[in-house]
Amino acid sequence: MCGLAGAFDPGTEEAAWPARLAGMAEALRHRGPDDEGLWHDAKAGIGLAFRRLAIVDLSPAGHQPMLSASGRYVIAFNGEVYNFRELRTKLEASGERFRGHSDTEVMLAAIEAWGLEAAVATFVGMFAFALWDRTERRLHLVRDRLGIKPLYWGWSRGALLFGSELTALRRHPSFEARLDRDAAASFLRFNYVPAPHSIFEGFRKLEPGCIRTFDLAAGPRGGEGRLAAYWSLAEVAREGLTHPFAGDEHEAIDELERRLTESVALRMIADVPLGAFLSGGIDSSLVVALMRARATGPVRTFTIGFEEKDYDESEWARKIATHLGTEHTEQIVTAAEALAAVPRIAALFDEPFADASQVPTLLVSELARRHVTVALSGDGGDELFAGYKRYALFADLKRTLSRIPRGARRALGRALGAVPVDAANRLLGFADPWLRRYGSGGAAGDKIHKLAELVALPDDRALYQDLMSHWRNPELLVEGGRPRPA
Repeated sequence: MCGLAGAFDPGTEEAAWPARLAGMAEALRHRGPDDEGLWHDAKAGIGLAFRRLAIVDLSPAGHQPMLSASGRYVIAFNGEVYNFRELRTKLEASGERFRGHSDTEVMLAAIEAWGLEAAVATFVGMFAFALWDRTERRLHLVRDRLGIKPLYWGWSRGALLFGSELTALRRHPSFEARLDRDAAASFLRFNYVPAPHSIFEGFRKLEPGCIRTFDLAAGPRGGEGRLAAYWSLAEVAREGLTHPFAGDEHEAIDELERRLTESVALRMIADVPLGAFLSGGIDSSLVVALMRARATGPVRTFTIGFEEKDYDESEWARKIATHLGTEHTEQIVTAAEALAAVPRIAALFDEPFADASQVPTLLVSELARRHVTVALSGDGGDELFAGYKRYALFADLKRTLSRIPRGARRALGRALGAVPVDAANRLLGFADPWLRRYGSGGAAGDKIHKLAELVALPDDRALYQDLMSHWRNPELLVEGGRPRPA
C-alpha cells in the first residue's frame, strides 16, 4: 500500500529533520512494512518520508524517496502506474537508461522528458505523490483521476504538512488538531467526510485528477498554491453523452469485456503473491473470472462469512470459487470476533468513516495478508455501473416530478408534510409505487413525510443529495456546523 509524508518548514534546524521525518514515517509503518526512506534539504526547508510495501522491483533500486537521473526532482510516491513498461519502452527509444525496474523510476524519467502535466496525463493507475523540484523550489502534490489513493495537505504554524494519512501529519510538532465543525456535520450527513475537506480545520484532501503546486522559493506564504486539473470526470461524462457508443448491444458487450480484461490484466502485474477478495456478488466474481482467464497458475481467493445467515454470503463465494477453480480460503466470523475488530477501526481509517462494510473489509484484508501481498477486489463497480438503489430511485423520481410544475410540487410537499403520521398510514395505497421504491422498511406515514421533503426540493442536485443523506439535518447535532455538498 505504501505511505508518504513530508513538510515544508524552513524554521527546522538541520539536526531536527531526521527525527521529525522518522516520526511521520513511523505513523505509516502499517502501510509500508518493507522499507523506510527519509530525505531532506534543510537549506530549502523541505523533507520527505516514505514507507514502502514492495510490489514491483523488490530490490534497493526501488527505494524512496527517489531522485531523478539529473538530480532535479525528488519523489515520494504511493500507488502503482500500471502502464510503466509501455512508458519505459518509449523513453528507452529516445535514449533514456534505467538503473532498476520500478514504476517510480519510469515516472521520474517521464516527468523530466515531457514535463509534469504531460507525463501525469499518460500515467494509468492509482497514485498519490509529492514531487519536489530542486531547481524551481516548487512542491507538486498529485492525485490519481478518481482519488483512489489519499493525499492530505495543510498549513499549520507556518509549516506546510502533507501525507497519505492525517496520523502522519499529527506527528509533526507544527500540527494543530482543531475539529472542523462543517466537516463533522458533513460526516453525519454522508457517513464520510467528502473531499476536499478533512475532519481537521485547515487541512484538506487533494482533489482527484489534480495537481496542486506550491511555489516555495520565497519561503512560506500560507496560500493554497495553484490547482490544475489534468483530468475531469464531469468532462468525460459530458463527452460520453455527446458522443455515445455507436455499436449495437453485442458490440457493446464485446467492448466492455475487452476493457475489463485489459484493466484486470494491468492490475495483475506484480513481483509478489497476488490474490482477490471474493464475496460471490457480480463485481468480485467478474474480477476473479477475468483473473482466472489470464493467470498461468491457480488464483487465490479470500472470503469472510458470518455465523448469522442473514449476513453470510460465503456460500455464494464458495460456489463461484468452485466453478472457477480457484484456491479458496474462507473464514467464518463469530459475533465476538466482529465486535473485537471495532475498536481498531478508528485508527485504521484515519478520520470518521461509517461504511457498514468496514468490519468485513478489515477482516478479509487480514486474512488475505497471511497468504498474499496484493489483492484485487470489486470495489467501484456499483459507482461505475449504477449498482446502487439510489441511482434508479433518482431517475424514477426525476422523471415523475418533472411532470409537475415547481409551484405545485412545493404545495404538494407542504400538504403531504402536514398530514399526521397515523393518517398518512392510511394513504399507503395512494402513494404505494413511490413508497416501495423509497425503501422496504419503516411505517408508511414516515415514508410519506420523506416523500413530502423530496417533492418540495428545488432542483435535481438537491434531490440527489437528499437521497445520499443518512441524516438530513446534521447541523442540529453539530453546534456551528454546516454540512458541505458532496
